[in-house]
Amino acid sequence: MTAPELRARLDDLVRKWNLTIEHTAETQTAVLAFGTRNLQPVVLKVVKHPGDEWHAGEVLRAFQGRGVVRVYEHVEGAALLERVMPGESLVTMVRDGRDEQATTVLAGVIRQTSGCTPPVRCATVEDWAAGFDRYAASGDSQVPAALVEEGRRCYAWLAASQGETRLLHGDLHHYNVLSDRHRGWLAIDPKGVIGEVEYEVGAVLRNPIEHPDLFTSPDTIARRLRCFAHVLNLDADRALRWAFAQAVLSAVWDVEDGFSVDARNPALRLADSIRAMLAGLPPR
Repeated sequence: MTAPELRARLDDLVRKWNLTIEHTAETQTAVLAFGTRNLQPVVLKVVKHPGDEWHAGEVLRAFQGRGVVRVYEHVEGAALLERVMPGESLVTMVRDGRDEQATTVLAGVIRQTSGCTPPVRCATVEDWAAGFDRYAASGDSQVPAALVEEGRRCYAWLAASQGETRLLHGDLHHYNVLSDRHRGWLAIDPKGVIGEVEYEVGAVLRNPIEHPDLFTSPDTIARRLRCFAHVLNLDADRALRWAFAQAVLSAVWDVEDGFSVDARNPALRLADSIRAMLAGLPPR
């Protein structure tokens, strides 16, 4: 979508949904318009191009406001959302040395989102595995071929042996959980994917992205997994294996998004840390 087309669509939705806009902001993938409707604070999000966020409104509607922001209106590529205020993310809590508390909050959000019926158009974790095959066929070598294959095999085994599956956020981490003075901690920007709960932990374990020394530490990984296992009654070993496979896939997606990837890539650093931890587990 060109800039004029994006602006025209934004203006059209502002009129259609009777909004008063105070200011706008732009991210890599969307334009956000902050304002009110009937004096109620809202955010209009318009996505620039079809992709993971194109049907986010449908996903949010499926969650019914349980642990996530409410959606008031939505069409393909755009959604009118509850405005979270003050909107401070969990990253601040981690920076303040309260990673354990932040992990407990994330576990609570995951627990709140359980039991929701997925929308008709919703990817599965099996669908997302296609990234491994695309990368193998691309000829790129930034992510070591042996690691890609190890990640692919681990991912495929986990996907084929899943327990009960459910609607997952799909990109739940510290940046995507914000504070609201009335409703507590709420998740934003779901991708929406169907899989077992152990899958949801993967994004948490590789964040906050600017603190790789923290999240690649085996002590941090083990402590976070203990919290998730306690609060969510999940299989910590499976969550660890998912986190390894997803870390490799995350590096693959970085390449697909045009980023340069080497051994310093945070996701690859996490994959290396988890690989060493997996060596101490019974073979699957």
